[in-house]
Amino acid sequence: MEDLYERIVADLKQKQTISPEDLKTLLADREETHESRLFAAARERAVQTFGKQIYLRGLIEFTNYCKNDCYYCGIRAGNARAKRYRLSEEEILACCNRGETLGFRTFVLQGGEDPFYSDDDICGIIEKIKKKHPDCAVTLSIGERSREAYRRFFESGAERYLLRQETANEAHYSMLHPPAMSAENRKRCLWDLKEIGYQVGCGFLVGTPGQGVSEIYEDLIFMQELQPQMIGIGPYLAHQDTPWRDKPDGNVTDTLRLLSVLRLLFPKALLPATTALGTADPKGREKGILAGANVLMPNLSPAAVREKYLLYDGKICTGEEAAECVKCLSDRIEQIGYTVAESRGDHPDFCQ
Repeated sequence: MEDLYERIVADLKQKQTISPEDLKTLLADREETHESRLFAAARERAVQTFGKQIYLRGLIEFTNYCKNDCYYCGIRAGNARAKRYRLSEEEILACCNRGETLGFRTFVLQGGEDPFYSDDDICGIIEKIKKKHPDCAVTLSIGERSREAYRRFFESGAERYLLRQETANEAHYSMLHPPAMSAENRKRCLWDLKEIGYQVGCGFLVGTPGQGVSEIYEDLIFMQELQPQMIGIGPYLAHQDTPWRDKPDGNVTDTLRLLSVLRLLFPKALLPATTALGTADPKGREKGILAGANVLMPNLSPAAVREKYLLYDGKICTGEEAAECVKCLSDRIEQIGYTVAESRGDHPDFCQ
């Protein structure tokens, strides 16, 4: 078994490939010495590319309204118990002002798919952020839009776009989403974003109902075709007001191993240690960095609305002020031998 594990890790490092059988072996094996070897290889690759620097993204969750009814999500349209809110343009800009003062060089505007904000509204917000903070990057995470909308956002100054495919397998996608949504359209959006020129982020949840090794492998194949600049994965965590409320949460160990696999398959990718990982395990974000991740996304949203943006139960940092959150994360990063980067943290292929 040890020889097999060595060969799998060597293939990941040298060839940047993995077979379905090898992926199954990595996820099934619970030998800690094998796992630590995988983590060490991924960590070494991340340090070779980025040094011991961790990039911070300032997350602004500006609306928890959503027109979609995804079966796993706490802000789904069908959740009548959700406490809805929208931030005004002025409130969003105030978050950015606060963020730059704290040292952030990237702002992530994230929300449900909320038709309240027209394409014109989003363009206007982007333009105002870029005018006030020209040295900062703007990332959008607002779901599926038309190619024309994506083009307009890009021309207004947005450089990055996050859109998890959730699952590349069509049958699995239909288990997690209502009939009005399709894996085909999700992928179309990602290809549109890539062709327009964004730094593109995709990803999936680990441990969703119906997910097996074959579905995960299909995600890896899709991402190898897409070649995204960012990949976000985290454990599936149930929300009490969704149809999947009684399904078991995703596994932290599987998530960490897949983070390492992704680091070795995509050496230059920006990989966050997600808030979900930190929610599932008190040391989850540190473990994520030590498994190859190099991005953290502290929350810049006003403290009054954070507890309303609940995609899953138990989300951490819902009551902290932005400054408290950044100081806490910086200290924790330093304790494991890393430092917070001062740059925007672009993908290496996009660095000027």
